[in-house]
Amino acid sequence: MENSRIKNIKHEILSDNWYTLNKYTFEYQKFDGSWEVQKRESYDCGDGAAVLLYNTQKGTVVLTRQFRMPTYVNDNTDGMMVEVCAGVLDGLTPKECILKEILEETGYQLTEVEQVLVTYMCPGSVTQKLYLFIGEYQDAMKVDAGGGADDETENIEVLEMRFEKALQMMATGEIRDAKTVMLLQYAQINKLIGFNS
Repeated sequence: MENSRIKNIKHEILSDNWYTLNKYTFEYQKFDGSWEVQKRESYDCGDGAAVLLYNTQKGTVVLTRQFRMPTYVNDNTDGMMVEVCAGVLDGLTPKECILKEILEETGYQLTEVEQVLVTYMCPGSVTQKLYLFIGEYQDAMKVDAGGGADDETENIEVLEMRFEKALQMMATGEIRDAKTVMLLQYAQINKLIGFNS
């Protein structure tokens, strides 16, 4: 659906190094009916998918830990982040992408996942739409060590932990990644994982 309150959009690419940094100059009609020129930059890193892997019987979840440079330069002392498994679509459907990422990052081979949310994670500056999934895993699905794709400079630690511990880490700030917080809270609200396992 087009927005009639936006016109005369001019687009300029500022950087196309890792992903794409765009600059948009446009006229925007304010709520009082007047028009003003606005300038905004947006970072396009491609749409992505993320998944919370959980085991109902064991009461566990599988998360990852890896170094994230943007958090390191913004007050995350060691730059390490505990997160759900995730990746950029790169031409795949969200489901195809996340099944591939699960195997690459965690070593588990799932065939079914359930999409539960679609979000814009940072709508003021990043175009990315993120598809959020849940997936139930069993020990027998572990077919590889995981750790990430060799050609993507990934160095990922696979963490299997009790669901209660993940919630505690979220409460203490050890887990601060937004997609991970949302999926853990989704699991908690929907009682996907019991505390008595």
